[in-house]
Amino acid sequence: MASETARAEKIARSITGGASPTSDPAMDMLDLISAETGFGANAAVFETGADLWEVLASIKRD
Repeated sequence: MASETARAEKIARSITGGASPTSDPAMDMLDLISAETGFGANAAVFETGADLWEVLASIKRD
């Protein structure tokens, strides 16, 4: 998640004009969408891990 967050911050700086003036706004937006997708995938992995942990804890209690 840290890498996707850093990537999104870099893209946001680029979109707001903090990066080189020759950057392509369309490519920046595509990169931002890609970072969002990666962030969502990472979040899904964490959620799945938490669900599995919950199942294992319930099995141990039974």
